[in-house]
Amino acid sequence: MHDLRGRRALVLGLGVHGGGAGVARFLAERGARVTVTDLRPAEKLAEGLGLLDGLPIRYVLGEHREEDVLASDLVVRNPAVPRESPYVRLARERGIPVLMEMSLFWEFCPAPITAITGSKGKSTTTAWLGHTWRLSRPDAVVAGNLRVSALEALPSIRPDTPVVLELSSFQLEALEDARVGPRVSCVTMLAPDHLDRYRDFEEYANSKRNIYRFQPSDGWAVLNHDDPVVRTFAEDCPARVLWFGREDVPGEGAFVRGGRIVLRRESELPVIGLSELPLPGEHNVMNALAVAALGSANGLPVEQIAEGLGTFTGLRDRMELVAELGGVRYVNDTASTVPVSTVASLRAVGGPVILIAGGASKRVPFGELAEEVCRRAKAVVLLEGTATPDLQTEINKRCPRLETSVHGDLQSAVKTASSLAEPGDTVLLSPACASFGMFDNEFQRGERFREAVRGLGSS
Repeated sequence: MHDLRGRRALVLGLGVHGGGAGVARFLAERGARVTVTDLRPAEKLAEGLGLLDGLPIRYVLGEHREEDVLASDLVVRNPAVPRESPYVRLARERGIPVLMEMSLFWEFCPAPITAITGSKGKSTTTAWLGHTWRLSRPDAVVAGNLRVSALEALPSIRPDTPVVLELSSFQLEALEDARVGPRVSCVTMLAPDHLDRYRDFEEYANSKRNIYRFQPSDGWAVLNHDDPVVRTFAEDCPARVLWFGREDVPGEGAFVRGGRIVLRRESELPVIGLSELPLPGEHNVMNALAVAALGSANGLPVEQIAEGLGTFTGLRDRMELVAELGGVRYVNDTASTVPVSTVASLRAVGGPVILIAGGASKRVPFGELAEEVCRRAKAVVLLEGTATPDLQTEINKRCPRLETSVHGDLQSAVKTASSLAEPGDTVLLSPACASFGMFDNEFQRGERFREAVRGLGSS
């Protein structure tokens, strides 16, 4: 694949997160004859199309077509396009190579890669590790499932450049197909997710195993010892294992003792006190432990790990304080698209909560979330979507006296939540569901929340 000049390349799915645009640009700039197809019309793809202005790319929008597959020398599928797609199957039947952004990136990247996955915590852990790396290496690359195309970062990557990637279960399919793995891997935790795409939780969890399946024997796998499923990953992992967990862990790794994060390698070294961590919540203690173990696996000195853990300010769209109005805090946690993540956010808030939740279904259960809502929420304001009736049913079954309402737009939901809130309360957007239907993606949902809160302030 190193010589792409003149090759007919089909990008199957431009997508809405920028990855497809990064692939298309990468191929076009290397002389490939690129066609992009997507099921969405042009108006739904304006952001991605704008990134490709001026490039000699042919577009077929609103559909995929067999004729475009058959006219290709290679196909690059977007992670949102499933392996079982008839167009992917057709390409394979005809012997046309089917690639993904990550398999291309692995082929062209000259530097060792650290890759992080999990149902929850992978974005924060990736960004937190990147922040820690950049204290000594400002050129460190942080990309992947963070709306940053890894391929577009290639020109800045040298053999010694630190590269940190967040990878979804869909992106990890590329590693399995190409039989490649990172130098350092990490699995933060696992909970039911994407059951609209996978047959069951077991198949979903098995997809996460691709992060370590083809690692070198002298690489490192950083695994959550507190998670019973992730703990089993050590059984067939070819790399060396570094554990992280709330209690003391077996062998080498990161854990908590006496209110401090401790690293155990050749010896035990205290890193930082839990009270010094800038991000709230027990889930962020686990993220910090993962970062400590990852930093150690990458050879960072403990002093740098401690500084990185103590100075990271968090990510936009993840427990982001948007405003405080009339004594009410408005927090944007739109990136919580699974129930387990919303549970962690509810626990982290502390104090009375009016929860804004609901949206598109991933076929995941809501029982645990409903129990937590009953314990911590004053009211629940729901957004219309395919998952919302199930969520409302679970909440009403457990706490029928809790006020719930359903809204067809976010502005109305925010106004209702604001009317229910009193000084000292938090209005928390933490949907526990996907965003599709009402929004293009969860980030647009977060921006609409910010706009609605700003509207409250101006009025």
